[in-house]
Amino acid sequence: MAKLKEMDLPIEGMHCASCVLSLNKTFEKVEGVESVDADLASNKLHLTVNPKKLPFDEIETLVKNLGFELHTDEVTLKLNGMHCASCVMNVENFLIRLDGIFDVKADLTSQTARINYDKTKVTVKDMGEVINSLGFEVLGIDGQLEINEDEIYKNDLKDKRNRIIVGFAASAVLMALMYIHWHPFGLSMGITSLIISILPFLYVSLPTLRAGFNGLVHKNLNMDVMYSMGITVAYISSILGTFNIVLDHSFMFYETAIMLPSFLLIGRYLEAKAKKKTSDSIRELIGLQPTAATLIELDSNGNIVSQKEVNIKEIQIGDILLVRPGDKIPVDGEVIGGHSYVDESMINGEPIPKAKRDGEEVFAGTINQDGVLHIKAKKIGSKTVLSNIIRLVEKAQSSRPPVQKLANTAVSYFIPTILTIAVVVFLLWYFVFDSTLLFALTTLISILVVACPCALGLATPTAVTVGVGRAAEFGILIKNGDTLENAGKIDVAAFDKTGTITEGQPEVDDVICYGISENELVELAASVEKNSNHPIAKAIVRKASDMNLELIQTSSFENITGKGLKAQVDDKDILAGNKKLLESQDIEIPQSVLEEYGRLEDLSKTIILICVDREIKGILSLSDKIKANSKRTIEELHKMGIETYMLTGDNKKTASTVASAVGIDNVCAGVLPENKLDIVKNLQKEDKTVLFVGDGINDAPALTQANIGVAMGNGTDIAMESGDIVVMEGDLENVVAAVQFSKKVMTRIKENLFWAFAYNVILIPLAAGALYAGFGIMFMPEWSALAMALSSVTVISLSLALKGYVPAIKKETKS
Repeated sequence: MAKLKEMDLPIEGMHCASCVLSLNKTFEKVEGVESVDADLASNKLHLTVNPKKLPFDEIETLVKNLGFELHTDEVTLKLNGMHCASCVMNVENFLIRLDGIFDVKADLTSQTARINYDKTKVTVKDMGEVINSLGFEVLGIDGQLEINEDEIYKNDLKDKRNRIIVGFAASAVLMALMYIHWHPFGLSMGITSLIISILPFLYVSLPTLRAGFNGLVHKNLNMDVMYSMGITVAYISSILGTFNIVLDHSFMFYETAIMLPSFLLIGRYLEAKAKKKTSDSIRELIGLQPTAATLIELDSNGNIVSQKEVNIKEIQIGDILLVRPGDKIPVDGEVIGGHSYVDESMINGEPIPKAKRDGEEVFAGTINQDGVLHIKAKKIGSKTVLSNIIRLVEKAQSSRPPVQKLANTAVSYFIPTILTIAVVVFLLWYFVFDSTLLFALTTLISILVVACPCALGLATPTAVTVGVGRAAEFGILIKNGDTLENAGKIDVAAFDKTGTITEGQPEVDDVICYGISENELVELAASVEKNSNHPIAKAIVRKASDMNLELIQTSSFENITGKGLKAQVDDKDILAGNKKLLESQDIEIPQSVLEEYGRLEDLSKTIILICVDREIKGILSLSDKIKANSKRTIEELHKMGIETYMLTGDNKKTASTVASAVGIDNVCAGVLPENKLDIVKNLQKEDKTVLFVGDGINDAPALTQANIGVAMGNGTDIAMESGDIVVMEGDLENVVAAVQFSKKVMTRIKENLFWAFAYNVILIPLAAGALYAGFGIMFMPEWSALAMALSSVTVISLSLALKGYVPAIKKETKS
C-alpha cells in the first residue's frame, strides 16, 4: 500500500461556510484523497492523500478551478551528483517524507530540485541535510548564490577524465602481464596483478562504490548499488582466485574489475558533456541579463547634467538610463529621448530590429543597434519580461509530461527485477545447465553491469529541456509538460477577435452627432474611455488627442463587462457602449439611430453609442485591421484537421466578416466573458480537446478552462498568467508553431523511450548468455559496461537533435 501524505495547505479566498463546503465536497470525490478538512479559521486545507494517485499539480489545479489560490513557498535547490533516474527518485522520495513539504520535482538535466513547502514547518537547511545524507551535494539556492557552474562542470570532467586514464592504463598493464608472464621478486602473476591493481581500482571505483554504499544505507536499490555489486564481485572473485580460496586462478579478472568502472565513467563523461548542451538555451537567456547600466540626470531641456555607471541591482523604478549603440538595455522601460533600432529577437524570435522613439517600450536584455537612447525604468530585476521568460522556461524544463509516468513506473521496478534476473540466471547456468562457476559468475556480472534505467530517466527530461528552450528562441513559451503532451491532440482552436485575429488597435472612422458638436462628443467619450485599457477605449482617447482636446475629470466610473462604460462628467451621466448597455439601462433607441447603427454594422465596424443624461447624443464607429498572418494560421490549423471558432463580444455582422476573411468555421458573436467560458465547457462536454487563444483580462476565464490556453504576449499580464502557452509579440503563426513544437517533442520523447526500453530488452538476454548455447558467443562484462555507457549518450544525442528543429510554418514563412 502506498504511503499517505498529510498536507496543511494555505488557501487564499475562503470567506464563508459555503467556501469550506465547496472545497470539502470537491475533494471528497477525488480519487486519492483519504480525508479532507477545509478550515476557515486558519485558511488551510487539511488533506491526507495518496501522492501516487493525486499529484500536487492536480491539487493545485482543483483549488484554482474552485476560485481559490494555493499560497505555498517555493525554492529551487542547485544540486551536484545526480546521474540517473534512480538518483532523481531518491531525492524526491526522501524529501517528500519531510513534514511541510508538499511537492518535489528533481531534474536530472539541470541538476535542480524544485520544492513546494511550508517554511513554518521545514527549512532549506532541513532539506539540505536530507539531500547530503543521500550522497549528493547541495550547492545552494538556484538564482541566489554565485555558483560558478562552468568551474564545477570543468572540474567534474577533469576528475572523470583522470580516473578514466588511470583505469585504462592499469587495465592495459594487467592485460600485458597475461602475455609477458612477468614475476618480479618471484611473486606469482596473481599477487603481482593484485599489487598493481589495488590502488587504481580504489581510485577509479571510489565514486561508484561510495554512491552504492549510500544507497544501501538508505535502503535504496539504485544503479550505483547494482554497479557496485558487479565491480565488487569481479574484484573479490579475483582476490579469492589469487589465493585459491573457494575459487581457482581462472577467476582472476583484475583488468575486468577496473575496466567496468572505467567504461561507466566514459559514459558519464560523455553524458555530462551532452547534458550541458541540453540547457544551453536557458544559459543563453540568463546571459542576456546585463550586469551594469549608465544612470543619468537630465535638465529641463533634456540635456545630461550627470552620469555614472551603476550595478543593475541599484536601479530604481523611474530612473533615467543612457543606452549607447551596442549596449544591452538594462530594464523594461519607455524611451523618453533619442531614436534607434533595437534587436528584440531574444524576446520575440523576430530577426528584424524594431525602430524605437519617444513613448516606445523597450525590454531588458534586448540590444540597442545604432542610436543613443534615454529610457525611463518601468520594470526592474525579477519583474522584467526577460526575467519572466527565464522563470517560465526553467519551470517548464523541470516539468514532466504524463508520458513520463510510464518511465517512472518502469524505473521503480527495474532494479529489483534485474537483481532477480541476475540471480536466477546464475543459478540456472550453474545448477541446471551444469556450466562452470566462472561462466555463471560472468553472466551475473554482465547482467548487473549492462542493465541501466538511466536512459529511461533521461528520455523525457532531456527532450523537454531542449524542446522548450528551442521554442523560447522562437518567442513561444510553453509552461509545462502537460501542455506539451496535450497541444498535439487538440480538436478545436477557439480565438478571441480583438488583439488576436485582428491587430487590436482599432481606429475611429465615423463620428455622428445628434444635437452636439463633434468636439464635445469626442471629448465626453474620451474622458470616460481614458479610465479603460481596452483597445477601443485607447483608440477613442487617441482620436481626442489628434483633435487636441482637453479631457475632463470623471467620477463614479464603472466598467460594465461586455457592454461598455458608465461615468459622471461635469455632473452629467455618460454612457459609452453597445446596444446591450443601453438596453440594460432601459434607454430607448430612436429608429433613425438604429438605421445608422445597422448601416455601420453592415460595414463590419465596431459601434459605440454615446448617451448623455439618458439621451443618445452620438455614434462612434471603429474598425480594426486583420493581422497579416491570421488567414494563414487558420489554413494551417484546418490542414491539421482542427476545427476553428471565433468568440467575440463584437456584433454578429462584424464578427462574421472577420471570420469569413480568415476562413474560421464557427462564429459566436456578442458573447460576454462568462459566455466564452460556457462555450469552451460545452465543447469539452463533447469530448473535444480545446485550445483557446486570447489576449485580454476578459479572456482569462476561458484561457484557464481550455485544455490549452494560449495567451498573446502583447496582451495583459492576467491573460499571460492564465495561459499554458505564451506567444510573444502576439504572432499568431506561433500558435501553429507551438502545436508543431509539441508534436515534435512528444515524438522525440516516444522515440527516446522506445530505444531506452529496446536497449534493455535486447542486451539483458545477451548478457544472460542467450547466444552462448547456439553460437558460443558470450557478452563479456567489458562489452556490457561499454554498451551501458553508450545507451544514455544515445538518448541525449537524440534529444539534442531538437536544437536544430524549425517548425514547418516557420520554414514556409522564410521561403
